[in-house]
Amino acid sequence: MTGLRILALVTDAFGGHGGIARYNRDLISAFATSARVREICILPRQGNPGDQALPQKVLQARASAARLAFSTQAIARAALGGPFDFVFCGHIYMSPIAAAISKFLKKPMWLQLHGVDAWEPLGRLARTATESATLVTAVSRFTRSRFLQWADVVPERVRVLPNTFEPRFTNGQKPEHLLDRLNIRGRRVILTVSRLAASEQYKGHDRIIDALPAIKQRVPDVVYVIAGDGDDRERLQKTAEKLGVEDITLFAGHVPEHELPDYFRLADVFAMPSIGEGFGIVFLEAAACGLPVIAGNRDGSVDALADGAIGTLVDPEDAPQLVDAICDLLAGHGRPTAPSAHDRFCTGNFSAHVDDLLESFR
Repeated sequence: MTGLRILALVTDAFGGHGGIARYNRDLISAFATSARVREICILPRQGNPGDQALPQKVLQARASAARLAFSTQAIARAALGGPFDFVFCGHIYMSPIAAAISKFLKKPMWLQLHGVDAWEPLGRLARTATESATLVTAVSRFTRSRFLQWADVVPERVRVLPNTFEPRFTNGQKPEHLLDRLNIRGRRVILTVSRLAASEQYKGHDRIIDALPAIKQRVPDVVYVIAGDGDDRERLQKTAEKLGVEDITLFAGHVPEHELPDYFRLADVFAMPSIGEGFGIVFLEAAACGLPVIAGNRDGSVDALADGAIGTLVDPEDAPQLVDAICDLLAGHGRPTAPSAHDRFCTGNFSAHVDDLLESFR
């Protein structure tokens, strides 16, 4: 039986949460649709699919969160579950074990870069591991550029493979059940969707909360809905209280995957003025649902917004500019999302790009 067999070491994929898990699912699904691929064996650090159906050709082992247990499982699978044609490493922090397995198998390695994880120099082991990769893919030009500033890797081996979005993210009416559940009928809604992690304060929730007093003066019926949860929620709530905008800042908590499209549809503007985003799949999902989108102009968000063709790029540190952008879009003054722009990130184009990259491993 012909076709590539891939050993994929990932943080999480099917059954995981967040942007990296989603990217891994999209990439592995693209592997599975390629006629070049026979089977993908996924070894995750966290997240189990449960009842979630896996794509054909995909096998996912049980997650092993502990580093030693994961490394042991990966080595055992490489030695006993082969032969494999290449090792896919889904996160730069996993590159030392992936590179060791690649060397043991005498097979090439594909390394995936996401964002801040690849922007600064890493330790000796990780640096050596990255240098051994046959192919490195980065989610954005920004991440590729930052990586090449410190990594001793031939630039031609580092390619850009931007995120995609699922076809279920489409335009639609504001969902009545969510408007009632959140008690925001008749309000103009600013939305941010992301984890509220203390380690990810770069996403820009603070900047929008800080801007709310000025926004409310111009748009009295505004409400800011924050979809997502994490260990930074309490700090953000206290910030809203300190500024006297707690009544128009709504923390919706964790949103199940199946409800995400409806959350985008209930909003009038999606805003995430980050300074450390590797790409930002949520920008694509918001745009696909017909939302005007605001992002920062200092990170990989520029790629997600196609240099401004899909939405509005602002300086995240320029508060008046952010206020003006949000108020203009809430008033309906912004241009509509250009379908031709965000169509470039559709699943079909992503899968075709992945199929071309797989040619490196034939």
